[in-house]
Amino acid sequence: MNERYERNIGAISQAEQELLGTKRVAIIGCGGLGCYIADLLARLGLGHITLIDGDVYITSNLNRQLNSLETNLGKNKASETRERLLKIRSDLSIKIFDVFLNEENARDILKDHDIVIDALDNVKTRLLLEKFADELETVLVHGAVMGWCAQVSTVFPGDFTLSKLYQSDREDERPSVLAFAPAFCATIQVSETIKVLLNKGDILRKKLFTADLSSDSFNIIDL
Repeated sequence: MNERYERNIGAISQAEQELLGTKRVAIIGCGGLGCYIADLLARLGLGHITLIDGDVYITSNLNRQLNSLETNLGKNKASETRERLLKIRSDLSIKIFDVFLNEENARDILKDHDIVIDALDNVKTRLLLEKFADELETVLVHGAVMGWCAQVSTVFPGDFTLSKLYQSDREDERPSVLAFAPAFCATIQVSETIKVLLNKGDILRKKLFTADLSSDSFNIIDL
């Protein structure tokens, strides 16, 4: 057994650990949510991670984005996330796309993955992601944060959960986000990802997990 993962065994089996090493996950967005998601998946032993983000770090990212540093402002988020992950696991297979997901590139970027993870911050691209995940028959793990709050849902092909949660013509806001909210939300998203990949545990399919950390209030809403 690889010593790196010996503390995983018991919570998951050796066979399940080896199975994770064969899985391919795409993370769309490498900001507040995506950087934590990528870090956790790398440490869990995922075989391949694709990172998609055309944005660069700016000063206002420093309050919450794990990979945002005073020394890398202006640098691409996907590229910087890859560099961090390779310092954690030099054997990790990583592919990056330093572009924003759109109608023209989504199919080619998202194909051949076992799961795609929504670490986005706008409704338009979330709904686009859901559309192509459905066409590719790929499970989508959604997460979103605002202030002290987080929400997570797991979307299987045919569910169109995000289309029920969001209106396509909704205008995006720039909400306040405290540093721990993305970290918390990303943890739930990664847990959902592992459960789907290993086919174990209760999954938030057709359900919405919500958390308000200011009141320690947690709910699961049937959709």
